[in-house]
Order: sequence, then structure tokens, then C-alpha cells
Amino acid sequence: MSLRNHHSHPQHRRPMFQTNQTTCALFAGSWVYDDTYPLYQYSSCPAIDAQFNCQLCGRPDSDYLKYRWQPLNCQLPRFDGAIFLSKMRGKNLMFVGDSLGRNQWESLICMVLAGDPQTQTQMNRAMPLSTFKFLEYGLTMSYFRAPYLVDIDVVQGKKIVKLDDIAGNGNAWRMADVLVFNTGHWWTHEGSLQGWDMIQSGGRYYQDMDRLVAMEKALRTWANWVDTNVDVSRTRVFFQSISPDHYDPSEWSAGAAMITRNCYGEKTPMKGTTYTGAYADQTRVLDEVIREMHVPVYFLDITMLSEFRKDAHPSIYSGEISPSERANPAKSADCSHWCLPGLPDTWNELFYTVLFY
Repeated sequence: MSLRNHHSHPQHRRPMFQTNQTTCALFAGSWVYDDTYPLYQYSSCPAIDAQFNCQLCGRPDSDYLKYRWQPLNCQLPRFDGAIFLSKMRGKNLMFVGDSLGRNQWESLICMVLAGDPQTQTQMNRAMPLSTFKFLEYGLTMSYFRAPYLVDIDVVQGKKIVKLDDIAGNGNAWRMADVLVFNTGHWWTHEGSLQGWDMIQSGGRYYQDMDRLVAMEKALRTWANWVDTNVDVSRTRVFFQSISPDHYDPSEWSAGAAMITRNCYGEKTPMKGTTYTGAYADQTRVLDEVIREMHVPVYFLDITMLSEFRKDAHPSIYSGEISPSERANPAKSADCSHWCLPGLPDTWNELFYTVLFY
């Protein structure tokens, strides 16, 4: 399994988190039970969407809140919201991507807020840009919804994904000091879940095309935008790998499909360090694109560590699921997003480590 950092050009390589001069492979390790977690309580964070607020929505178990990621050969520094606020004073941090980016954005707000619970804040939810401001620190943390990263136009009522065009979205990203991108899930959606009517590429229109090819074209458009527009002296760029879902119980239990069809009822992480290789093709494409870029992009490789956490999804304990839908978990359980507090807090602990250490 590749544990490369982020770049093939030696002059761009930054060491991964260092402990006693030994390089730490942040994304290889195991989950350990830790009673000092979670890092915040859902009741003390106003930023959590009902969709992710599992305890508020009646989730009865709580062990899923108590797991800490332990890299193989080092300790992660404990997240400290006060340190984050002091180091990010006057800065603009933006998550860009699909709703997993929103999941992570809300998690980070809660984690930072725990460092100064009385500080003045201001939140504005809108489409495509939502912002959360820590007014006394001049820190703005935003989420920009762009599930394909590239632009989507509506022409005569039809949604068109423009694989060669990103200027519309990109204008909103220019002023950020830290950018965290993600894309993945929406490229595989079909039927009623598909996010477009047509694809535009190379001046031509398509009803559909190979999804991996489409994703790579979009990523190369994104990479070109970053290489052209990002000033490396003031802006750091991260790309978060694809967050796995857990709709197929055969991934963690032989014969489980007979009993359940998804993550409903799961209360513990998967055992061991086996990995199903989910999203291997998309990850390979991402890795290739990032390696060819001139601007250094740090790849936050959270896929494998998240794959173990079949227990950390909202399942039926989501504000977007009605009582009648809850009665039918096989059809309605959300095994794609993550509870807050929960797994995205670990993504942000890793992000914090790479950002500051």
C-alpha cells in the first residue's frame, strides 16, 4: 500500500509529521478505544446539521465516539482549538467539494469552538457558499459546495457538467489561505441520484461517458486552475481522498448480507488492518494528477482508516430520515455521511497535524 506523501518533485516534498526525527506514516495505523474522547459534545456546537447529529436524533449507543486513530509509529498531537485559533488568526480556510466536505467543515468548527467556547461567532448558510466566522480572531472557515469541482451550468432546464470549465467556481476560492478539496461520490451516481443531464467536454456534449475518464478530465481542469492561480507563498492546498461508504456488509462479514443490507446496527470498527481497496481506481487517478502538478498539494489519505469505521455513520439516526423511513433501515439508512462528533474529527486531527507540525 502506498504511503507516499504528496509529490514526485523532491524540491516540493515536505516531511510528514516528525517525531524524534523518524518519519511518521500518519495514515497507516489502527483504531484504539480512548475514554477521553470525543473532543466536544454535540449539545455545545451549534454548527452540526441535523443530518449528522446522531445523538440528537436518538442514536442509543456511544462507543463509536470513543475511538482514537493511532498511527503505527508515532503519537498524533491532541487537537487544541485555542492553538488553532492563534495560528489561524486573520486567515481564510475553505473546504471545497461534496457533502463529505461539509461534514468535515462542521466537525472542524466544533473542534475549534471547544478551544474558546465563549468567543463571538457568526454563521451564514447559503448555496453554494456557507461561512463560519470567529470574529475576535478574524478567522473565516467556509464550505463551498462543488461536488464535481468543475462548473455546472443549467441550460434550458438541463444540468450540464462542464469538464473543461472551473472559472465560475474558482473565483470563490481565490482569497483562501488554506484550501481543502474533495470529490468522488458524485461521479458514480446513476439514475435519479445522477447530478447532471449532459456532460460537456472538448466542445462536445455527451449523455454519459466512462465515469473515471470524466473524473480525470475534471481533476486535470482543477489541477490547471490550482497551478495557474494559487500563490504558494500565501496559500496551502490539500486534497482529501475519497470517504468510503458501508452499504455492502460482505466487506466486513461473510454471510452478513442475509441479515442486513448496510451499516444499520453496527457498533464497533472492523477488526485488524485488512483493506478492501475501495475506490482504488479513483485514488490512482487522483494520485497521478496531483504528482504532475507544479503547486505542492498534500494528499490527506483518509480512505483506509475510514473504511474500518462501519460503526460511525448516521444510519437511521439522521434528521433527514422520517419516522416511517426509520422503520425500514434496509432502504433508508445513511451509510455514506458520518455522525458528529465522530470520524471527521479524526480527519481534522490529521489535517491539524499536517498544517502545524
